[in-house]
Amino acid sequence: MSKLLDGNGRWSTKFMSPEHSAALQQRHQQQTQTTMPTKEELEAIRDFVLLPMLLSIVEKNKQEIERTSYSMRTIFVKAANIIQNFITNDLQAVRKLLKERNIKVFEDEMIDSNLRYKYICRGYEDKFVLIRDVARAELMKRLGKYSEFLK
Repeated sequence: MSKLLDGNGRWSTKFMSPEHSAALQQRHQQQTQTTMPTKEELEAIRDFVLLPMLLSIVEKNKQEIERTSYSMRTIFVKAANIIQNFITNDLQAVRKLLKERNIKVFEDEMIDSNLRYKYICRGYEDKFVLIRDVARAELMKRLGKYSEFLK
């Protein structure tokens, strides 16, 4: 083993300046510290799950409208495109936040029509469940909020 590594395979602080040693120890503590997600982070995790679903709903409806012969079809398609852009921008912001905060989200399994997800937040692992009916209600509420931007 190298003289620069301690018995645990970490860099030995014997050969470092006090400033470098303190910085290394602080970085190691931050990396190994497991913390539960904040309320904001939990909301971001939920958004990370719901926003792609909402994008799919809008896309499906947009395609259905495109296949019709409604006289106002182009207006509805343009409105759907605008809403998709808002959702996409929000999803990008959520992904960036999760990446910056070292949070990963995984789809776990579906039991009894409930969607189950696992997340890892700076080493802290937990699961959450989205009940299908609750998710559907939340998605419709959010769609209503996005449609307010069309006024």
